[in-house]
Amino acid sequence: MAIINEQIARKMLGDIPEDKRFYCSDGRVLKNLGELASALNEMNDGTYSYHSNADKTDFSNWIRDVIGDEKLARDLGKGVSRLKAAKAVSDRIIWLSGKITAGRRSKS
Repeated sequence: MAIINEQIARKMLGDIPEDKRFYCSDGRVLKNLGELASALNEMNDGTYSYHSNADKTDFSNWIRDVIGDEKLARDLGKGVSRLKAAKAVSDRIIWLSGKITAGRRSKS
């Protein structure tokens, strides 16, 4: 498992290139973890189930392959509910933000 420092945390929380964005079946286009957290809180269960079910792990794959967060990808790949997925993403954003804050403090 890679150590996540301030630079990596910033990259994981930042916007990703247009060609790597996540296209939801409900028409949303997501460019970062913050937008994913909001979308998971707002989308209906049918949209979530389209992307996360016994045969598909779209959110998990996008987080692993595009965002580069193995831990969050594993957590979402466990077949959690939409609201648990939203909480996991929100909690990870808070944790990554803490890495950025800690990095700033150590440079002061």
